[in-house]
Amino acid sequence: MRKTLRWMLATAVLIGTGTVGAASAGAAAADKSDIKDKILAIDGMSLIEEKPAEDGYRYFVLNYEQPVDHRKPDEGTFKQRISILHKSEDRPNVFFTSGYNLNTQPSRSEPTRIIDGNQVSMEYRFFDPSRPDPADWTKLDIWQAASDQHRIFSALNGVYDQKWVSTGGSKGGMTATYYRRFYPEDMDGTVAYVAPNNVDNKEDSAYDEFFANVSTKECREALSTAERQIFERRDVLSKRMAKEAEENGYTYDLIGDVDKAYEVIGLDVIWSFWQYSSESDCANVPAGDATDDELYTWVDEVYGWSGGSDDGLLGYTPYYYQAGTQLGQPSVQTPHLDDLLKYPGINEPRTFVPRDIPMDHFDDKAMADIDEWVRTESTEMLYVNGENDPWSAEPFRLGDGSKDSHLLVAPGANHGANIEALEQSDRATAIRALMRWADQELGPEAQSKSAAPKPLAKYNAELDRPMVERTPPGLP
Repeated sequence: MRKTLRWMLATAVLIGTGTVGAASAGAAAADKSDIKDKILAIDGMSLIEEKPAEDGYRYFVLNYEQPVDHRKPDEGTFKQRISILHKSEDRPNVFFTSGYNLNTQPSRSEPTRIIDGNQVSMEYRFFDPSRPDPADWTKLDIWQAASDQHRIFSALNGVYDQKWVSTGGSKGGMTATYYRRFYPEDMDGTVAYVAPNNVDNKEDSAYDEFFANVSTKECREALSTAERQIFERRDVLSKRMAKEAEENGYTYDLIGDVDKAYEVIGLDVIWSFWQYSSESDCANVPAGDATDDELYTWVDEVYGWSGGSDDGLLGYTPYYYQAGTQLGQPSVQTPHLDDLLKYPGINEPRTFVPRDIPMDHFDDKAMADIDEWVRTESTEMLYVNGENDPWSAEPFRLGDGSKDSHLLVAPGANHGANIEALEQSDRATAIRALMRWADQELGPEAQSKSAAPKPLAKYNAELDRPMVERTPPGLP
């Protein structure tokens, strides 16, 4: 029944863009051909390159032609990059997105390894080069992006007709959730890692509570001291930052100047520390009597002084645009710094979006709608969060209407939390759910209900990458 429904969905999408005849004919002609030929027989699909891959996989980087506006598919298209890590047509499939650019090196997400499947990865619309030209930024929203995924799934499901699971980390976990909200029948399950859920952009007290209670009092006080020292030593450290920027050719046209970038960095250092560091790193936080060099070096390690430059920011314009129009962006109260700040309110999305891109309206219903759907209608959803991750301070929550779904927290974990980091009972819950959704049998080691089944594929350091790739601090 599910496969029949998927073919109906695929046909509907292809009819909507006037390509069903060509796609059907191409698929029929490619029935007994090589997998690459089958993929390229899909109308609108073109090969960028095939790359060598480990463990018997084949790896394709492709372009897929998408409508700029899925509501008006005849009014222009753009090429969206995707990749396929191909194992076998009789294996289940994982649909991965980071929510950002496509990593064009062969890599395997944790769910792909667990179920030993194929993996389709998608570059999020408007991230270069998957950007319409000219770019109508009003067409960058969560429904249009979910429709990109739906259309890719519908096109590929004729080749890969086994079970499908969507996944992603951070903004990719958000993306996987939004996709299921708008197209709930496409996937058989979803694994969303460290996905923030900023339901009300005007209510961010959950983040203040997080920073007031995370880790130990001693660590929090040490970080607060370092944070204040950054601003008290602003004259000295900002001059060093400006000198290094000149030597490296960094510019600050977007944010305004070096001094404004310095303030943004100082305000984000503590967030960045907890996003990517661990409790053991508290021992390395500079004390109040640390030298300027020690403080400067620590900030560079935790945040990176180039993070506020044009080079560090412009590639993420699509994220900041979405943060300022639909996703929202958390704000943290810093009363202990009020006497030291020069640019109150600078750390908001409009600062990081070029002024020629309009951001006139914030859709305050978008995230509330997603949140309500997760709590009242979602099925087969697995959320994995990190206990010490600031982005997990306001997580997706399950409700009475959530079916066959789980919300699990990795103890002590940061923004890199994954299934492997869960306690054994939770890890068993997560893997069993994922294997069930993918229609895979458990191994003999999982006869005990409390035992965590082993991934079906062995770990490979060349393929198995973290679910969340490091982004500039302040981004999910």
